[in-house]
Amino acid sequence: MLQTTTLSRIFLHRENHIEVRLTDPGETFSPEAVLNFYSGTYPILTTAKIIGPEILNDEIQYRFESTMGTKG
Repeated sequence: MLQTTTLSRIFLHRENHIEVRLTDPGETFSPEAVLNFYSGTYPILTTAKIIGPEILNDEIQYRFESTMGTKG
């Protein structure tokens, strides 16, 4: 018998070489809305791009990567 489960979303952000796991503020939020939600707490996210989704360890993972300090 097949069994289905809903995978939780997790958002990852690297700050000072430490990976920060950000919880999902709501299922109805798009990844862009989550990025905007957390940009008040982490101002570096205002210039970040979204990488993903990637399914790892029974989670849907999105990675916020800052574009600050990169050229081109």
